Amino acid sequence: MKPWYAFMIPALGKGIRALSRLARHGGSALPGKVIEACDPDFLARTLAQLPEGVVLVSGTNGKTTTTRMVASILESLGMRVFTNPTGSNFTRGVVSALLDKVDMKGAIDADIAVLELDEAYAVHFVHQVEPKYALLLNVMRDQLDRFGEIDNTAKLLGEVARHTTGTVVLNREDPRISALSREIPIGTQCAYFGLAPAMRKYFPDDDNMHDDNMHDDSMHDDKTDAHGSEEAATLAEPDQMTPEPSADVTLDGLVDHGAIFRMDGATLQTTVRLEGVYNLFNAAAALTVVGRVIRNAPSDSKASAADAHAMLKALSHVTPAFGRGEVIDFHGTPVELVLVKNPMGFRLALASFDPAGHDTMIVINDDFADGRDMSWLWDVEFTTLRQTGVAVVSGVRAWDMALRLDYDQVHVGATETNPATALEAFLAVNPSQPKRIFCTYTAMLKVRTLISHLTKVADAGL
Repeated sequence: MKPWYAFMIPALGKGIRALSRLARHGGSALPGKVIEACDPDFLARTLAQLPEGVVLVSGTNGKTTTTRMVASILESLGMRVFTNPTGSNFTRGVVSALLDKVDMKGAIDADIAVLELDEAYAVHFVHQVEPKYALLLNVMRDQLDRFGEIDNTAKLLGEVARHTTGTVVLNREDPRISALSREIPIGTQCAYFGLAPAMRKYFPDDDNMHDDNMHDDSMHDDKTDAHGSEEAATLAEPDQMTPEPSADVTLDGLVDHGAIFRMDGATLQTTVRLEGVYNLFNAAAALTVVGRVIRNAPSDSKASAADAHAMLKALSHVTPAFGRGEVIDFHGTPVELVLVKNPMGFRLALASFDPAGHDTMIVINDDFADGRDMSWLWDVEFTTLRQTGVAVVSGVRAWDMALRLDYDQVHVGATETNPATALEAFLAVNPSQPKRIFCTYTAMLKVRTLISHLTKVADAGL
């Protein structure tokens, strides 16, 4: 029920956000937290104005970049899009982002929302707002102190599927995600994105990654199969009597700075500005949900006339989300920030970025948003860094990271728990050499802020 003071909520939220920014407290979540307490229905009431509804993006890896791709493509195709671009993926983060977009009357000028939600907070969200579209990416072991074991995370995403009204888009290659097709209610459509058989070796699911017989170089082993483990096979067993579901979009091949996709019955190639092989599979996911959105767009809209070529052209212009392969110019030297937050993400990042010709820094924190349990670092192999070494290790868990690297015989130049001191030293050595910093979520926010005090950094809306 709308409270009598609802007319004051936009002004209150905007005021809190402005004060928070002036006080340099970031401002990303605090305004949303206050408004959720004052007016719990603000989120649902505001998003209900959108004629094309909500696209919810969730999963363990790739949420922020995939959300950015979906939003950017839809905007390029002529839709007015509201999104939460900072990666603040709790409901209060969405509310905070809304406060920037609504006017003083609470009206929002958008056709559709594309929102990234943390797996647990996605459940809170769908109990307030039922999305028209849900894009469920993957399930990996991540923040076990929060989510428990991996099947619990899948159950959370199953709840999202049950509350989606239009189309649920699933990762065909992840057995726990594809199994969620059984959770989709009658009247809601199911679509898939997937991989060509030759591509599956580059994207092992969580069961394969934790197989005792699997090593990092198995990512390049033709024997690796997306459903290779006994556990995954058991999970997928009910579907083995039926043909593999067809995918709207499949990643068919990798090319230099680009990819080959199979969509709309045709094989098409495009360049991309996003680094990392994992982002090419995320692109297949984004293209799938975009295709479903434009299929249902009003017939008189520009988006309804878009085809696969227009979608790929729009994809080719998408730039990295902040901190996710973002490159910052530090007085002529590129400094690349790569977010790592679980074993698969770190493994794929190491496989995607050649350390040669770069100085490397790793910053590991164990704050709530990172997950307190850092034992997952032992599920990552760092042997690709042996030749170049790591110049600096920093963060709250710097010594844990240094120990892990020592076990893989990777030389560490310096270990410094204070990121400010570590970053200053890192940037000062070999000033013309390109830099790459692997960091957990809160470490990335800290490093990005520190760099912003030294050079111009794009505003991320924090």
